[in-house]
Amino acid sequence: MKALTKTDFHFNGQKSVYHGKVRDVYNIDDDLIVMVATDRISAFDVILPKGIPFKGQVLNQIAAKFLDSVSDICPNWKLATPDSMVTVGLKCEGFRVEMIIRSILTGSAWREYQKGCREICGVKLPEGMKENERFPEPIITPTTKADEGHDMNISKEEIIAQGIVSKEDYEIMEDYTRKIFNRGQEIAAKQGLILVDTKYEFGKRDGKVYLIDEIHTPDSSRYFYADNYEEKLRNGEPQRQLSKEFVRQWLIEHNFMNEPGQQMPEITDEYAESVSERYIELYEHITGEKFDKASTTDDIAARIEKNVDEYLKNR
Repeated sequence: MKALTKTDFHFNGQKSVYHGKVRDVYNIDDDLIVMVATDRISAFDVILPKGIPFKGQVLNQIAAKFLDSVSDICPNWKLATPDSMVTVGLKCEGFRVEMIIRSILTGSAWREYQKGCREICGVKLPEGMKENERFPEPIITPTTKADEGHDMNISKEEIIAQGIVSKEDYEIMEDYTRKIFNRGQEIAAKQGLILVDTKYEFGKRDGKVYLIDEIHTPDSSRYFYADNYEEKLRNGEPQRQLSKEFVRQWLIEHNFMNEPGQQMPEITDEYAESVSERYIELYEHITGEKFDKASTTDDIAARIEKNVDEYLKNR
């Protein structure tokens, strides 16, 4: 199966391009952005050497659906999806902070908790919690947004004191974060899932705060199956989950956490296909819709270029 891991488009009005870990972002006339969700996959802040077929389509279509689902809560950047792997939207000045919200103690927060940490990003954690136990209420644990390397945990107070985000804008972002997460949890619950934790990014345009980037995808979020959550929690068993955490766990089992001296394990075609199946499984569970694979018989990049050029010409 084909996977799109690199793009080099030259759209009409294009001023610049930013190649992220997963998305390639094209600046059109300093007014719009064309965001291409590639099939690259990253974990532990490193891009894995093999692409995952249909991953970009899964991410793009989930994000588009959920951006539409919260448009009554706050303005967001999305205008159109001219291709299954592309969203075109308003160019905003992004804040250098990611808003991470967690409802359950798991993943990196649990790893820190096990080491004795009882405070994350200025938020105090209760004693005696178990892995995968719910917090009394969701907690927001922001990070600074790094272009390269690791994002760093930071508290609300530090963000405001350092002038990274103004107090007024941060409180708007915080309010939006809680409301969007609540909406995401409601939608997930209808599909028999728990939205465990996620991240949101915000930007500013014409003095207004906008929700930008992706939301509620398996790259930005973690989902547990709800039906046996309580039983597995009682028994201390791992939760059945739909997220990128299974890729991180696979890397950990193969002695890779992107630490000095560690070598990336081989990503076989079979493993890449199995990851693709997990992404499609999440799509179908969270949306309640069958995943319709876009054609990969032709050149994927040529298809994207044609669809985006047509949209930009007719907008």
